[in-house]
Amino acid sequence: MKELLKDIYAVLEDVESYLHACSIISFDQQTVCPPDGMEQQGEVQAFLENKAFCLLKEEEFTRNTEKLYAGLDDLDNAYDRSLALMLHRTYLKKKNITPEMDKEFSLIINKAFVKWLEAKEKADFSIFEPSLSAIREMSVKETALREESLPLAYDNLLYDYEYGLGTKELDACFSICRERLVPLLQKIQNSPKKIRTDFLTRPVTDEQQKEMARYLLDVIGFDFRRGTFSTSEHPFTDGLGENDVRVTTNYDPNLFCSSIFSIVHEGGHALFELLQPKENFAHHISTRKTMGMHESVSRFYENRIGRSRAFIHLIFGKAKEIFADVLSDVTENEFYEAVNVVAPSLIRTDADEFTYIFHIMIRYELEKMILSGEAPIHDLPSLWNDKYEEYLGIRPSNDREGVLQDVHWTSGFGYFPSYAIGNMYNAMYFNRMQEDLDVDQKVASGDFASINAWMAEHVFKKADLLDPAEWIQDITGRSLTPDDFLDYLEKKYSEIYEL
Repeated sequence: MKELLKDIYAVLEDVESYLHACSIISFDQQTVCPPDGMEQQGEVQAFLENKAFCLLKEEEFTRNTEKLYAGLDDLDNAYDRSLALMLHRTYLKKKNITPEMDKEFSLIINKAFVKWLEAKEKADFSIFEPSLSAIREMSVKETALREESLPLAYDNLLYDYEYGLGTKELDACFSICRERLVPLLQKIQNSPKKIRTDFLTRPVTDEQQKEMARYLLDVIGFDFRRGTFSTSEHPFTDGLGENDVRVTTNYDPNLFCSSIFSIVHEGGHALFELLQPKENFAHHISTRKTMGMHESVSRFYENRIGRSRAFIHLIFGKAKEIFADVLSDVTENEFYEAVNVVAPSLIRTDADEFTYIFHIMIRYELEKMILSGEAPIHDLPSLWNDKYEEYLGIRPSNDREGVLQDVHWTSGFGYFPSYAIGNMYNAMYFNRMQEDLDVDQKVASGDFASINAWMAEHVFKKADLLDPAEWIQDITGRSLTPDDFLDYLEKKYSEIYEL
């Protein structure tokens, strides 16, 4: 087994070198690459991704990984057992995909990103439509070729992001969310309580937002020797390696809170990468953690911590110092209530914490329709707009604030439910954390060392060792449920709106 692992590690080191280069190209493409150079960047990235794919498809490597999986019970440690399982699943997924197909798929994805940027800038879905049609066809073709393909194409894609959670489980969760949140939203909208928000759209500079972003990353414990931050059209985080994690945000001169919460969100992703066990890298399993796990952490820092009274108390003084003209006549309580105001809006990333899940349910329902063939790609803008009107009572006036607002469909389908699942996970482990720590006291005093240490031990430590159902059971002793999250929303917003 030791010799087998040695040979497998050697190949994976080469694969990771190619993918590291791809990540650098992708980061460059999304941050500083000039528009006319983006397509070529994508072609280079597709070339390197294909080189990595070919290494994983070599006969000797495939034979070795299947031997490793066959001897799963004989492996000495949990890290290598996790690796064996991860490689076996990858083998089943990619077995019938040829290098030529893989390169074709990569080129489709990279071209889609470039076309999406152009379409979003011009608010014209027709520019992106051919690429999105190609993404759908690619997704259906790829899932059908899997060695152990699930009956529904969409379930296969959902499993890619959150193994074990498909449409059956998500339909049940979202049904409960609708049942409990729709009546509460109506009560909130009918509440006589009026929250002051006039200052939220006062103009600020990019430099002010950059200063605040750096301060917030420092507050939550981001390591600037192992990470950096920049700006991009759509905020993201990329873990390039054990000591290189990059986050981005976006500055809107008339929505300064957007960058505040996007940088805390992305900072949460970064902490997950930075504080995971070093053994994950040594055993090549640092990418096994799911996106539901990841989004649970980013939304934990963004919302459960970032929008709490304790966190607002901690940062309000600095916010008044940086945004002096904006907050000069604003009290701490007014600021707390404003960043928690419930107001149906068009843009998911700027949505309030309460209505955010409706944005996810809309995308989930559309993705089901797209993959089943019920929703022709050409009709997506109108279908999108209709669902926003149905769920939130508002309607986009153009494609930029509608169907083109998110980057995710440039790389396929199945990601969006991760955000909602993440909210459910973090509500569960927040309640578990409360048993060990006075969370509000730690946050208000700026003691993120204690919070991050708890997260590292309970949330991060086994994320790459366990499947999602096992992971949340290990942390909380319970199976996934939306109840903790819904209880939290009901309590918090009933207090804010004096219901």
